[in-house]
Amino acid sequence: MTTRLAIYHPAGRLGLRQNPFGKDVANLQLFRALAQHGGYEQLDVLSVEGVGGDVLSADLFPEGEPTLRLAGGGLLATDGATAGGVLLRGQSDLSELAWNRRRTVGDRAFSLVGMIHTLAPPALRQEMASAALAPVQDWDALICTSPSVKSAVTAMFDGLAEHLSERLGAVHAPRPRLPVIPLGVDGARFAAISRDTAARARLRADLNVPEDEILVIWVGRLSFFEKAFPQPMFRAVEEAAALCGQKLHFALAGWFPNGEQDHDRYAQAARAYCPSVSVTFVDGNRADLVADLWAAGDIFISLVDNIQETFGITPVEAMAAGLPVVVSDWDGYRFTVRDGQEGFLIPTLGGPSGLLGELLAARHGAGQETYQAYVGAVAAHTAVHVGRAARAIADLAASPDLRQTMGAAGQARVRDTFDWPVVVGELNRLFDELGHVRAAAIPPPPPRARLNPVRGDPYADFAGFATHVIGVDTRLTLRPGVGAADLDRAATTDLDAMFQKWRAPVADARTVLAHLQTSGHATARELLLLFPMHQRRGVLMTLAWMAKLGMIDWM
Repeated sequence: MTTRLAIYHPAGRLGLRQNPFGKDVANLQLFRALAQHGGYEQLDVLSVEGVGGDVLSADLFPEGEPTLRLAGGGLLATDGATAGGVLLRGQSDLSELAWNRRRTVGDRAFSLVGMIHTLAPPALRQEMASAALAPVQDWDALICTSPSVKSAVTAMFDGLAEHLSERLGAVHAPRPRLPVIPLGVDGARFAAISRDTAARARLRADLNVPEDEILVIWVGRLSFFEKAFPQPMFRAVEEAAALCGQKLHFALAGWFPNGEQDHDRYAQAARAYCPSVSVTFVDGNRADLVADLWAAGDIFISLVDNIQETFGITPVEAMAAGLPVVVSDWDGYRFTVRDGQEGFLIPTLGGPSGLLGELLAARHGAGQETYQAYVGAVAAHTAVHVGRAARAIADLAASPDLRQTMGAAGQARVRDTFDWPVVVGELNRLFDELGHVRAAAIPPPPPRARLNPVRGDPYADFAGFATHVIGVDTRLTLRPGVGAADLDRAATTDLDAMFQKWRAPVADARTVLAHLQTSGHATARELLLLFPMHQRRGVLMTLAWMAKLGMIDWM
């Protein structure tokens, strides 16, 4: 097993901001679990700013001291990944990482592993599919959080391979491996929450829900266009109350993407479809309130209808908190919840394929429909069986024993399958397996394309734009009257100092100037030999800069 792991996280900081998205929550929990349960000696986090170990410690170990070394690095650094054998990304685009690996250390230096959090955005699928054209290898992987995700991604890559065969005569369309590994939860934390009788009493008092009243809860973003239209849930709760003769209260914890406007829409739908049941909205940005809600609730419901969803962590959290769940028979939900054991899977009905769906996708591709309108329109014509949902809620509301049995079954399933130490064990086994594949692979011929042909060296890609291109054999002379004053002026002129990091310091330019004043002329090679090997690329760029400012002549 590897003792070092590298994580690619451009943002640097791992903590959550206000109104977080599910993928951000999932990645934070994943990275914390790897740090705390992975058994590594060092964790490297690559980011734009190269965040330091103290900051990483605060993000990954918010309640204690780190148990391993934490190091930050730049996005293009490869030392940590090469030492550990894996570079993990919390997103699904591996293309640029594969090209950077080839450019710097070669294809076999380490494995790339990405996470698929959603499949719905066409632009994201386009990025994912670019793996077929990048130097992604058989020892790389995209983690699918459910079998439904793997099936959909496999179909996408199969369709792409067919297109490449037809278009280019390709006989092989490489793709990363697609292992199925779920997301996880902190089972012990949620189990403790479920036993917190004080929290249960506190929140029920705040919501004015007496102990003999059934509290049905939802936890998640309150977005009808990216999560779930709420009308089926409102109607199911209303019908369930009539079926079981119990008094129900429905509390929804989350945040509204469009603020007050969406709150008004949800409230209007609640009045229309759930008139006899009390409906309360709880601030999902308040972690303390959400924790109390897990303790106070009796039944968890999540009738998602959106292709944006691929796994769904909140049903797993509900099971960990000992709640029976009523959820859509939808993608990852049917992977995490077993119908009749931890809760009930409610049948769903997808809309018809054909011209209207094709037109919706085409309008989104042309920028005539936003992504939210694209997925929202699909969800608006996807049904969840209201009658089955109402019957499931009613049965649970009427039977404390059924609620207890299913809640206990959910906690057992989390302990066996979705607790973070279990999931991290699966990830480590994947990392080890990829390492064995990499070690056993027969070395291919050296690649002819070291750089991405469409994102290569701009000085090479556009060399034909210039009359001449500077090289080691370019003969250079000082222009008449040029001296140290020219470099002094450059040092105090803002435009001259632009993009300084791409060339050698002005002190090296003074060395060049002095040599040309003595010799009269020199080739670029002769000037480069004045400097140590590691400085020469920057010095060559400095020669081009001096020519730009009219100090040296190349004609």
